[in-house]
Amino acid sequence: MTTRERFPLHLRIFLGLAIGVVVGLLINRFWTPDVWASLSVNNPKAYLAGTAAPENDNASILAGAARLIASTTDFLGKIFVRALRFIAVPIVLFSIIVAVAGLGDPRKLGRLGAKTLGIFALTVLIAVVVASTLATTIRPGDGVDQSTRERLLADASVAGAKTLSGTTAASATSFKDQLLNVLTLNPFDSLARGDMLQVVVTAIILGFGLTLIPKERAKPVIDACDAITSAILELVRLLLRFAPIAVLCLITPVIATLGVDALTALIMYCFAVLLGMAIILFIEYPAVLWFFTRWAYAGTQRVGIARFFRAMAPAQLLAFGSSSSAATLPVTIECCEDRLGVPKDIASFVCPLGTTINMDGTALFQVISVNFLAQLYAVDLSFTDQLTIAALSILVAIGAPGLPSASVVMMVVPLQAVGVPIEGLALVLAVDRLLDMARTVVNVSGDAVAAVVVAASEGRMTDPPTGGESKSS
Repeated sequence: MTTRERFPLHLRIFLGLAIGVVVGLLINRFWTPDVWASLSVNNPKAYLAGTAAPENDNASILAGAARLIASTTDFLGKIFVRALRFIAVPIVLFSIIVAVAGLGDPRKLGRLGAKTLGIFALTVLIAVVVASTLATTIRPGDGVDQSTRERLLADASVAGAKTLSGTTAASATSFKDQLLNVLTLNPFDSLARGDMLQVVVTAIILGFGLTLIPKERAKPVIDACDAITSAILELVRLLLRFAPIAVLCLITPVIATLGVDALTALIMYCFAVLLGMAIILFIEYPAVLWFFTRWAYAGTQRVGIARFFRAMAPAQLLAFGSSSSAATLPVTIECCEDRLGVPKDIASFVCPLGTTINMDGTALFQVISVNFLAQLYAVDLSFTDQLTIAALSILVAIGAPGLPSASVVMMVVPLQAVGVPIEGLALVLAVDRLLDMARTVVNVSGDAVAAVVVAASEGRMTDPPTGGESKSS
């Protein structure tokens, strides 16, 4: 067994988090202005920035070593952030083109496809409403005082970030003008500027256009976009190998600035995300099942919550352990057919499509995470910003690559769209393993809910052939 197998990525990221937290807390507690003064540094801010200052002319060798460590840490963190930005635009463009074009000719999807897309849209809209409500009610990023937030935002130094008052040219324009601005006049200009909202809309339009031309003409373009997406995914895999070091470098200055407040905010953030997942899994999905199967069967042969969770337990457990909807897909289909009573043709259509575009858990995670970082950095979000976050979270969830923690990489899109510094992704990435496992369970369960609803609406739900147990059990 190799070292990498003994210490998988999430454990290495957690180790980076642990070291960064400890070092950051020690700096926050003990490295005071008096310590700098003892090292003959009387203007620490200028000294760390490399700016000449007479009061720092006699700085000791130890002070120089501290500055070297701080600058190296800052440099490595910035490299990781730049890599995220580099990947964000092409992966969004090409993955969404492939996802939309992969739906096939919308004129030929028929009744089954329309019902499937309809239930996907319904559940994800409810999910983002739940997410926005929790994020603005719990406000996990508010446990930090204003002066500390101002220092944190100043340290981020992100070009184009909103001011603490939240006033920007974008937020000053009318909602009508912002709707007009999502359609770019020059897609190449949007790509060059990294205007994520315009890039997403451009990708949707191009993907839709490919569904309207003959398949033999569209296929080479789709294959090329798919190949580019695959190449970018390899870059994402490579980038994630350096995530533990990046988390260490990015989170140390954050903890050093915020102290214990950062840990409190992080715990509240995890609580908000997991609470949202629980609401979707145990309230939204049972309500959707109850309503639609009851409507279809007039109160008979209804799929109850106990039957659903008993039948889907194998897929949910595998999803929790693997953090991959794609890896769980065969088990998801088997559970739908043999344990829930969904016809094979419907399960084989709805579940694979859901694995690609039905990401309720991922969308909820994105919305709460963006709000959390906005609160942490004191970036005021308007109602229009909330709509932008919700829309982009749904769209990037559809295009998110099927890799552990890849949803965090895709979060760059809504963060940049509303002007939130992306340096805060270190906090999210550090605790993402548990949240990734939870949202995969929600995503897989959502696919099964959609399969049941579609089958019920067609009047084709049956009692499980094995009484709710798998044929293979």
